Parts: sequence; C-alpha cells; structure tokens
Amino acid sequence: MNYPVITEEVLDTVQGKLWSRRRRRDDVPTLPPGAVYVFRVGGNYRAFPEGMLFDPSHPDVLDASSVSLVDTRARLVEVERTLPSVSEADNFTVHASFTCQVTDPTVIARQGVIDVVVPLRAYLLGDSDLPRVSAGHRVEEVNAVRAEVARRMTAYSAVVPPRVAGMSVEFVSAEVRTSENLRAWEETLRNQRRTGQLTQLEMDVETQTTARIAELLAQGSNHADAFGIARAEIDVTEAAARIHRITDETATRRNEAEAADRAHARAQETAETQMRRDMVLTLLRQMGSSEGGYVDYHQVLEQVLQDRGAVAGIGSGMTEAPMVEPGQSARIASAQQDHAASPKDRREGFVQNEEDLVD
Repeated sequence: MNYPVITEEVLDTVQGKLWSRRRRRDDVPTLPPGAVYVFRVGGNYRAFPEGMLFDPSHPDVLDASSVSLVDTRARLVEVERTLPSVSEADNFTVHASFTCQVTDPTVIARQGVIDVVVPLRAYLLGDSDLPRVSAGHRVEEVNAVRAEVARRMTAYSAVVPPRVAGMSVEFVSAEVRTSENLRAWEETLRNQRRTGQLTQLEMDVETQTTARIAELLAQGSNHADAFGIARAEIDVTEAAARIHRITDETATRRNEAEAADRAHARAQETAETQMRRDMVLTLLRQMGSSEGGYVDYHQVLEQVLQDRGAVAGIGSGMTEAPMVEPGQSARIASAQQDHAASPKDRREGFVQNEEDLVD
C-alpha cells in the first residue's frame, strides 16, 4: 500500500542552454488528484503550493534533487494482529481500523512514510495485554472475544493514542475474525442444514399435494376431470365423452348384475323346490314302508302345503310321528277296505302312490 507517499523519484540536474533565456524541468512525474509535490532542495523539503498551477521553471523545481508525491486525502486503514486461543492450532485475527490524513506533507516526505500500515501495526503490537483477552477462549467463542477486544482497544487507544508524525490518526474499531478452517467448517454445516431444510420442505409439499390429489380422486372422476379442466390439462369435450362412456358402461354392468341376480334367484328357487320334493318323497316312502300303520295321504298333503318354505320343519315332524291315529282300529280297517276297492273309487278318494301326491 503506497500511502501516504505515493512515489519518490530522483531528479537530474537541469543544465542551462545558451540559446534559452529560461530553464525548464521536464522529468517531474504527473501529479494524481489529491496529492502534492514535495521537493528536496539541498537539505530541506519544500511542498509546492497546493492549488497553484505547476510551474516547471520554479526555482524549487529547478534546484530539487528529488521529488515525493504525497497523498493528502483522508483514508481508512486496516491493520491486522494475530491473537492466541486455548488451542495452539487455532488463532484469532484482530482487524483494527484507523482513519488517517496527512497534516504536514514535508514531514511525511522527510520520514518516507510510504506505507502507514507499518507504524500502525507497531502501535497495535505495543499492547502487550491484548493477547490475554483471547488466550482463555476457544475459537468457537469468537463473539465473546470480539466484545472483550473492542473494550480493550477502546481503553488502550484512549490512554495511548496512535501517533504518526505529519498525520492525524484516530482509532475507529476492532473486529475479531476466526480462521479460514473454522469458517469453512461453519459454512459446510450451514449448507448442510439449509439442504436438509429444503429437502424437508419439498417432502412436506409433496405430501400435501399427494393428500389433496387423493382426496380429489376419492370424490370421483368428475372432480378429477374438473380439476384437470381448471388447470387446462384436459379438454372439456374429451372429458364429457369419457363421462358419457363411463355412464354407459356403468349402466351395462348394472343390468348384467341384475340379470345375474335374477338367474341366481331362479336357480335357488328351483333347487329349493326340488329339495322339498325329494324330502317329501323320502318321507312318504318311509311312512308307507312302516308295518301295521295306515298313512292318510290327504292329511300329509295338507301339512306339506301348510309348512311350505320350512323344509327343516317338514323333515323333523314327519319322521318322528307318522300321521296315523293310534287306537282307531275301526277307522283303519274301513280305510283298508276302501283302499282295496275298485280303481275308480281309489281315483276318487285317494292318490295311488307318492308320485301322484307330489305331482
């Protein structure tokens, strides 16, 4: 950093010329904005009047052996110092800021203050108690170290203010920074946390979207079509045609199901009728084969007709008690005689066999 002295150059001796009435110097460097010339004339340093148009034939310019370009503008200068921590492998870095401005360019040129950071760093290193502020802290406790260093530097600059001859210097602030390794580690952790939060957010959004879509689909295809139409992803004509086709298919399936139910009901009714017939025939055969008993088929038929639809009742009632009145020998005999009568009489009074009863 070339501040406050921007550059220094040695000047050659200007020789007089026979045909020239006035000598001029042509080797003076160009002066940048905010700077002044300081010429060394003999053993003295003389600043060229600021704001005055430069005259290459000025006596100080002609007799100068060297020239210094001094920056007179106020600058903010930052100085670093390393402070120890609890761990020998890690350090803190203090960045102290000072405001500087040249008040006497000739003094600056005489002392050759090319880089003002050098005297300011020496001033910062002069505080021997500053390392004690950070020596008891870990690098992760940088915030606590910042506060203590700021208090220490404020007190130190008040008791021992910074001084540079020919300049006004004031302490501004002190910032404590961690090492690059710790900064890189913290950045890695921060990026990982942000990535995890972003991933979690994406998963939550996906879950909510899935739940909304599932709820929409549960309401039926019409709601799904309406959602697609609202988002301009489904054509209205196409959706109407699909709904009509689905309606027709639903009606066809309903009719087929009703026809299947009717067929099943008819088959079940036929099966039950056949089962009742078989049970009645079996019952009548058992009753007819019983020895010494008379079967009144008309009474059996009446009971079968009364108990129609209760198959289990017919089976249990008929097998246990034949429809014969015990002790009525006269009636049994008369019935046997009528049974032995002519075929015409039998056709008029009783059925001939069990098949006729069922049919």
